[in-house]
Amino acid sequence: MMLKPLSTPIINYLEQQKVDHQLLHHQSAAITIEDAARQRGIDPSQMVKCLLLRDMSNRLALACVPGDQTVDPKKVRRVLDWRRMTCVDRSQVEALTGYTIGTVTPLCLTISLPVIFDYSLKQQTLVTISSGSPHAGIALALNDLVELCQPKFADIVRD
Repeated sequence: MMLKPLSTPIINYLEQQKVDHQLLHHQSAAITIEDAARQRGIDPSQMVKCLLLRDMSNRLALACVPGDQTVDPKKVRRVLDWRRMTCVDRSQVEALTGYTIGTVTPLCLTISLPVIFDYSLKQQTLVTISSGSPHAGIALALNDLVELCQPKFADIVRD
């Protein structure tokens, strides 16, 4: 079966930056982390799961953890020294990030915001992120992803 070429802002950006990456096509639109990992042939821990958080002053942050972990908003709040943080309403994620739910990545965001990676992501040399489409992921070196998005590293996974 011949796959038609996929073009997204993330793929174009990685090519412009000359970052070595591999497009991982899905057989169908992925609807969960587990489904995407299965279709990519990887362990969920190799995926970078991103959660958009908002504090009480309406400031936004992107928290990124391995796909098999959960973000702890209290820990993110402490890292940023902000007040109470909650997940941004699903209906607002695309307008704020440019990505639909399930395709948010720390690259090519439409707004500037702090990006925090959990330390446990450093256990992987190769990670996968969304391509910006539910039909494919992208594998790239963690070091390249870190260089491109310049995250702060902290302990932000739920215990």
